[in-house]
Amino acid sequence: MAPTLNPNPKTLTPSTMDFTLKIWRQKNAKAKGKFATYKVTGISDSSSFLEMLDVFNDQQVTKGEDPVVFDHDCREGICGACSLYINGRPHGPDDAVTTCQLHMRKFKDGDTIVIEPWRSKAFPVIRDLMVDRDAFDKIIQAGGFISANTGGIPDANAILIPKADADSAMDAAACIGCGACVAACKNASAMLFVAAKVSHLALLPQGKAEATQRVQAMVAKMDELGFGNCTNTGACEAECPKEISIENIARMNREFLGAKIGSQKRQVKESGF
Repeated sequence: MAPTLNPNPKTLTPSTMDFTLKIWRQKNAKAKGKFATYKVTGISDSSSFLEMLDVFNDQQVTKGEDPVVFDHDCREGICGACSLYINGRPHGPDDAVTTCQLHMRKFKDGDTIVIEPWRSKAFPVIRDLMVDRDAFDKIIQAGGFISANTGGIPDANAILIPKADADSAMDAAACIGCGACVAACKNASAMLFVAAKVSHLALLPQGKAEATQRVQAMVAKMDELGFGNCTNTGACEAECPKEISIENIARMNREFLGAKIGSQKRQVKESGF
């Protein structure tokens, strides 16, 4: 006969917590925003941060008040939509997670939680905690792709790629474009994002053909959209939920410098001097 289990009820019942929320409220990009203070109660310690905001918004609607607007989609740490600045850190007080992967057990009962949108000229506020990150899409449109003829699918091993290059390319391609690097940087630089997109193509044979045009076009678009210069502090790498390395920034700088020198040499040659 199997022994009778006598579990501790405290281990089976999730604890609930109450919080004070200081949330940035702003009607649109041109309106003047401000912090508003709220109370939220009955939050399970196993809830995600976004689930806590869902409960808070339910409480707001029940009271006849406006819910807080925030961005989200997959809630699996893949899409990068859940971009919140929580208690002074992009995605909150945990490492290598997005906001949707942050759990309320990282906070204590009675804590005050300050929630803000990303702060960047290139990411204007749409409403409350939601920002417009179209700037990243425009950078990708400028060159974050390869041109390929349609047709039959080539064999997987038709082009041999060194394991180290393949691993580095995959690491760079893990970037989800959430914008935490921009939010963490005191200059609101997008260098880590652009470097990740440049690197994962530059490391592979398929990306070599357009490498010089790509890096110049993407860096030019980044500057045009109002992102700042790299500070070299490494804050972007420290807060990146996918732990993208700043080695990619060094690689992009090498690609950019090589492309510029190559372009100047071609201009000199074509001019006949």
